Amino acid sequence: MKNKDKTKNKAKDIKDKNIKAEDIKTKKKTAAKKKDGSLSQTVIRRGLTIAVMIFATLLIVSIALIIVVSKKIDSMSGADAQIKLSAQGGFTCEYSEAQKLYPYGDGVIKVTSERIAYLNLSGSEIFSHTISYQNPQCVTFGDYVAIFDRDGYSFTILDQSGVWYSKPTTNPIKSVQMSDNGFTAVISGSSDSFGEVSLYDKNGNQIAVWTSYNSGFPVCCAFNSDSTRLAVSTINTSGAVIVPLIRVFSINKTAKGYEVEDDAVFTTDDSVIFASICYVGNKLCCFTSNALYEAKDGILTQMNFDFSAIGYVKKIGNNLFVTYSDGISQLNKLAIINSSDSVIYNSNIGSNIICVAQGNGYYAINVDRRVFVYNSSGVITNDYSVDEDIIRMNFLSGNKLCVVSTGGVHTIT
Repeated sequence: MKNKDKTKNKAKDIKDKNIKAEDIKTKKKTAAKKKDGSLSQTVIRRGLTIAVMIFATLLIVSIALIIVVSKKIDSMSGADAQIKLSAQGGFTCEYSEAQKLYPYGDGVIKVTSERIAYLNLSGSEIFSHTISYQNPQCVTFGDYVAIFDRDGYSFTILDQSGVWYSKPTTNPIKSVQMSDNGFTAVISGSSDSFGEVSLYDKNGNQIAVWTSYNSGFPVCCAFNSDSTRLAVSTINTSGAVIVPLIRVFSINKTAKGYEVEDDAVFTTDDSVIFASICYVGNKLCCFTSNALYEAKDGILTQMNFDFSAIGYVKKIGNNLFVTYSDGISQLNKLAIINSSDSVIYNSNIGSNIICVAQGNGYYAINVDRRVFVYNSSGVITNDYSVDEDIIRMNFLSGNKLCVVSTGGVHTIT
């Protein structure tokens, strides 16, 4: 019996040991499984953390880019405003009628071959004057308007109060220039000479005639600010080379009236044509198709500016506004030159310049379907996008910009 019990107890101990061994194996397997499972969860957590961090970084970068781009767009658009011209003040008319209208004063001048009329911004006639011009041209000079028959023999001067005078000429008219004081210079052709320049006072009295026999064809002319000088650009083509000359005449008031005398002659060795001239104070500036010259010490000196193809030149205060391009199919640019001959503004402005306008301290330019308004310092004060093609524009009284578009006359404020 005892041997049997011992045998049973021994078998039991072996069985218990086997059970314990199995338990240990099972626990080890379970621990291994748990260990494997915990490692997978860590990897997943780390992966999710990295993904969230990448997403957050991309989100922050995207937001930053959006802010930068939006600010860049705002800086490029400036004071941009979409203008529906038909909704602005003025009146509508057919395109054929709009071509005859010129903004001026507090309204528009309407010019046809038979009639000059001054209209208000509602289209009502204020006064009119009968003419007979084959090719009428209208040019505004601040407070004054000159209307002449190109290659014809008559011109008319007026302001907002009415017509001052109409004058016949002996020779065909090529161009007309007026001063701030109401003097009028008329450039005419001539069969006996290269041409002539006739000078009239504010009352229409002819005070001088200069006939060019040796200086060449008169191209253009300009008065200084107080109307005491008249500069005339001429081009002499009779010799082997082109010779440009600038003739300056002094205009002096005496007890007997006005005396006009030769004052100075300027030239250069360059074979160029001065197609545009103007005074900035008492400084005479002369423009060719691609360069600026100034009259200094008895000669014309070329300034160090890079203008490939000059379009328009306007004087605003003591600054010159010059549009130009670097060549065919290149963007147009606007450069502003101050009285010290420094460029204070130079920038691309667009593809197609339609027209420009100058007012009392302001400059406006229509490029494509956009209108930029600058003050005399070159700061953009307004930037409009318009919905119609503009024919011409001008500043009215109070520096209100008036445009003549294909649909009529409208003011922009």
